[in-house]
Amino acid sequence: MNSTPARDGKPGLAQADDRALKVRAQYEQIEQRVLGRTWTLPELALGFTNDAAYVGRLVLAAERTWDIDGDVDAELRHKLAECLWWVFVLADRLDVDMPEAYEATMDRIGDGLQRTLKGMPKS
Repeated sequence: MNSTPARDGKPGLAQADDRALKVRAQYEQIEQRVLGRTWTLPELALGFTNDAAYVGRLVLAAERTWDIDGDVDAELRHKLAECLWWVFVLADRLDVDMPEAYEATMDRIGDGLQRTLKGMPKS
């Protein structure tokens, strides 16, 4: 796993992953005190899908086809970041090294797209 910062000096996926899990640990402390247990994997997945669906509504709001209360741009930034957080949390619970999986997936997709582009006529 690559734990060095990204080329632009911003934290990379490994640092984002670590921070996400620290925040999740705080939620787990609250859940333990309130519920007497932490959320199950299906509950976590439902939380993610709920937030991801709301991103769809926020995109509509950004396109002015759906009204929401509040600042659309701020809410969109928040929900997109929260969805990324959920991905790290779910990956951790499913024993997926998300930074490694992301790199491997982008390499595979990029290589496939490059092969496709080489086989296409130039415009």
